[in-house]
Amino acid sequence: MEKVLSIVLGGGKGTRLYPLTKDRSKPAVPFGGKYRIVDIPISNCINAGFNQIYILTQFNSASLHLHISRTYTFDSFSRGYVEILAAEQTLVHSGWYEGTADAVRKNLQHFRPQHPSHYLIVSGDQLYRMDLADMFRQHVESGCGLTVACTTVSREAASSLGIMAIDKSRRVVSFMEKPGPDKDISELRMPAELRTERRSGGKDFLASMGIYIFDQALMESSLENDSNDFGKEIIPNILAKEAVNAYVFPGYWEDIGTIKSFYEANLDLTAIDPQFNFYEEDRPIYTHKRNLPASKLNYCTMNQALAAEGCIITNASISRSIVGVRTIIETGASLDGVVCMGADYYESPEQRQANRERSRPDIGIGQGTIIKGAIIDKNARIGEHCRIGIDNVERKDGEYEFHYVVDGIIVIPKNASIPPGTAF
Repeated sequence: MEKVLSIVLGGGKGTRLYPLTKDRSKPAVPFGGKYRIVDIPISNCINAGFNQIYILTQFNSASLHLHISRTYTFDSFSRGYVEILAAEQTLVHSGWYEGTADAVRKNLQHFRPQHPSHYLIVSGDQLYRMDLADMFRQHVESGCGLTVACTTVSREAASSLGIMAIDKSRRVVSFMEKPGPDKDISELRMPAELRTERRSGGKDFLASMGIYIFDQALMESSLENDSNDFGKEIIPNILAKEAVNAYVFPGYWEDIGTIKSFYEANLDLTAIDPQFNFYEEDRPIYTHKRNLPASKLNYCTMNQALAAEGCIITNASISRSIVGVRTIIETGASLDGVVCMGADYYESPEQRQANRERSRPDIGIGQGTIIKGAIIDKNARIGEHCRIGIDNVERKDGEYEFHYVVDGIIVIPKNASIPPGTAF
């Protein structure tokens, strides 16, 4: 019988998403008001019927552990599970994961007892909705030991991605890792007959999505070396010896590994016709069930905005923004182009009284505060009449007293406390 074991690569330190990854791993970063990034690949696997899933991570994994344990509990008849495998010391190896392939190699001892026929490798920091069952069917029909998922990109985007050339039968004939902007890669352009099938807009090249399906034997034999990375080493080595199948994905795909891409992907969810659609009933994105009440909106103006459950918003103006779970927004506040992650808990009346005695703002956004073009991490306390990001000046990246600026975007870190009247 065919048995697919799914492996979600949790990534490294997540430095490109710092400070959102200061206290949590990259897959555990909140997304879309109520989800975590890791919910996307896990949901894709579950919706395809691949419900035996491992997540490989090694940095700040406590928050991820808590989310996984609260969210993904399967009944005893399905034999499904989602387990985290953090880097560990053993008698065989004692170091950190040195790359994507090395992370899988160091955990083969945990995978082999499951007797998989195939391994599915997916990334933990990408936004897409793929029918992985269809990819698996095509993999089996191809007769190849490896299938690489790829998406169409422009020449400009191809500079920083792994680019593949394929023939008419969708066999990979060559691979080039991050060719840069100046190298001539015209020979890697898709065949003309395939370009007419794909979407227009100058996206004539195929980039690896970092999603692979391996036959079990090929996976294990390809890791019998010192190569550490799938894209840079393992895939080219296999390609030199045998046929590799390409699965051309026609849908939306976005790498949300940077602050800029994370911010833009979140705000796109507020569009009338977003590129990523959470509203597909047959293929839901799963997350933690919090049993929160419906959000309460008192005399609010909301335009292209999402409000997760459990919010209380009073006499506020919210435009092109995401309001995360349990967010409290006081009267007269205004948000424009803001990604607010919400809060992990409600403060009690006693806690609010203690805040006043300590001259500390409550969790949430205070009365009359105006915020534009910012990411607000969880449990942030923003006082009354603050002015954040409204001066429209070019911002220098760096760490400041109450916030960070990354890619020109203001980031208010988790548990931050901003005094009333602050402006930056």
